Amino acid sequence: MSDLKKYIENRKKTDASFSEGFDEGYEQFKIGATIRRIRESAGLTQEELADKLNTKKTAVSRIENHAEDIKISTLERVASALGKKLKISIA
Repeated sequence: MSDLKKYIENRKKTDASFSEGFDEGYEQFKIGATIRRIRESAGLTQEELADKLNTKKTAVSRIENHAEDIKISTLERVASALGKKLKISIA
């Protein structure tokens, strides 16, 4: 286990407010990071993706960097613009 993972696990055990917000924030980060990875794999810039979505580059940046409270319909549009399908699972 990396030092960062050890730190996070220890902090979560000792700091309730950190623990509460961490998991939700991490999930939101993963959504944005996944969108960015797929966009880059498709060879698209943020501006090119924005054009496909009929929106502005700043909107794409906001999705990639701050994916909190993103609508499922927005995720579906982004996935479609990237040639992908959105799959959601509840574990």
